[in-house]
Amino acid sequence: MREISRRSAGALAGAALASTALPAEAGSVEAGQTKKPNVLVILADDLGWGNLSCYGSPNISTPNLDALATQGIRFTDGYSAAAVCSPTRFALYTGRYPGRLPGGLAEPIAQPNELEGLPADHPTLASLLRQAGYSTAMYGKWHCGYLPWYSPVRSGWQEFFGNFAGGLDYYSKISTNATHDLYEGEVPVESLDYYTDTLTERAVSYIKRPHTSPWLLNLNYTTPHWPWEAPGDVATSQELTARVKTGDRLALVHLDGGSLDIYRRMVESLDAAVGQVLRALQQSGQERDTLVLFISDNGGERFSYHWPFSGNKDELLEGGIRVPTILRWPAKIRGHQTSRTPVITQDWTATILAVAGAQPAPSHPLDGLNLADHLWSGAPAPTRDLFWRTRSQAALRRDRWKYYRSPAGEYLFDLGTDEHEQANLAKKQPALVTTLRTRWDEINSGLLPYPPRV
Repeated sequence: MREISRRSAGALAGAALASTALPAEAGSVEAGQTKKPNVLVILADDLGWGNLSCYGSPNISTPNLDALATQGIRFTDGYSAAAVCSPTRFALYTGRYPGRLPGGLAEPIAQPNELEGLPADHPTLASLLRQAGYSTAMYGKWHCGYLPWYSPVRSGWQEFFGNFAGGLDYYSKISTNATHDLYEGEVPVESLDYYTDTLTERAVSYIKRPHTSPWLLNLNYTTPHWPWEAPGDVATSQELTARVKTGDRLALVHLDGGSLDIYRRMVESLDAAVGQVLRALQQSGQERDTLVLFISDNGGERFSYHWPFSGNKDELLEGGIRVPTILRWPAKIRGHQTSRTPVITQDWTATILAVAGAQPAPSHPLDGLNLADHLWSGAPAPTRDLFWRTRSQAALRRDRWKYYRSPAGEYLFDLGTDEHEQANLAKKQPALVTTLRTRWDEINSGLLPYPPRV
């Protein structure tokens, strides 16, 4: 990898509609047992539902992710656990609602502090897979707490190369906190390469190693999160970095920059990166026995495309939480499938643990559901409710119905006929609103309350 040197050692929850279950041919590719799969979870950052060509993007070409979808299952009703990044990452790493931990209440974690982070003693996807004989690594964005209190290598990942904050410059690696934010383990390192490319090189190298055990790789890209820098936009990086260093703490949010074309180039660079990683799997002979999951941590924002949905990142309308979701595992999953089964972040944790033969900790029961029997053995879709909350919003999906509450009032949407969430049916069906509100309250009562605003 170019220009990397050490610095110092210092500091799913709603049943599928009856007409949208998986096709009858879904099931094992081969009879009999399959060995424990490698697990590659690729997490995009702020990638909106419609920003891949296989999800309807009108101007972005993503041939590698399109091919991945063709080779496995493309989910039309895939959801993130939250409308912002930190809570979704808590859900992915723990398999539980973000609100079960204080750090999961931050929307998102913004500053280093001892109170907000993923405790080292909490079971995680990585720690549980290690107990089942897996090697584990994370490359990219962590965003579940800062040093000196929190770190991936304290939560089950044997290797970490990446950043702790929610956003950083793609070239200089300066973060929104005006500090350098690139680490090998817990040691700061330097790299001036484009971050998407750097993470891809690391992932390819990891995949091509001689492995003596199955492995988990969490590959957490920051693409296409702001700042709006595509490959080659070094001058933009230099300008923003200089502004951060002079005290402009909003420089990286880049409200005065970006364009649809820059956003297109960023997403297409992500697609090219994923293509390199998938080729490494194929060339190393591990493609058949590797489960690949591609998801986003939440919906997109200013330059993102969400049609036919309303809302963006930070909102519990569909555009803020419905995300591209693709699953491939050649040893078990036939390709050319499209599923309308509603699935959510923490379901993937439960499913991965199940197929890896890892046991959840009884002291920390999962909120996600194991979807394995449904996805490749033809079992009926699970019947349950999907739940979300923020400080100011509430949402719950049951089958085709979605209950949504904001400071503006209560809403009931029929997602089967109105995915754009424009026709509020709350007054027409008050009994259903009461039922869904009551269920939301029941789930919410088991979670931590939001602390008072400071």
